[in-house]
Amino acid sequence: MKITLASASPRRIELIKKIPFLEVSVHPSDIPEHTDKTDPSEAVTDLAEQKARAVSAAGVDGLILAADTMVVAGGERMGKPHTREEAFAMFRKLCGRTHSVLTGVCLMRGDKIVSFCEKTLVEFGPYDDALVSAYIATGKPFDKAGGYGIQDEELAPLVVGISGDRDNIIGLPVGRVERTILENFYL
Repeated sequence: MKITLASASPRRIELIKKIPFLEVSVHPSDIPEHTDKTDPSEAVTDLAEQKARAVSAAGVDGLILAADTMVVAGGERMGKPHTREEAFAMFRKLCGRTHSVLTGVCLMRGDKIVSFCEKTLVEFGPYDDALVSAYIATGKPFDKAGGYGIQDEELAPLVVGISGDRDNIIGLPVGRVERTILENFYL
């Protein structure tokens, strides 16, 4: 089955390839990521739908998959840090507590749209300045929501627990995407 991923994220490209019956092509959405939704779950779902619609409007036919991921800690939405100072500030807010990682997903073919939001909880241990400084120095935080990648080995000592889908933290809840495709789009 052919599917178009509305994302240039190398992590999402690798994740979608875990579904064996999909033949994946990539057509990134070029929309400005803005939504009027105040609820984080609704916001990521709305952004995913906007991305899917934009790719469809660009002339892409067939099944389209779009996603958007957000980290929420203490009610605060955390996007991608732009500076070292922002990255440090994010880690200070994330460490020593549990935060949510939300991924909004939109699957679209023609007029049929199926969207959902997946939530995973992540608990970080106490703030460790040496570990955080070394991680930020790698440059890895700057292209990731919340300023971190759960798959990054340098970060492993900070992760105390995960409740939910680990792939969701990386950017796509693969199991739920596969089930949704099979239940709604597989012919």
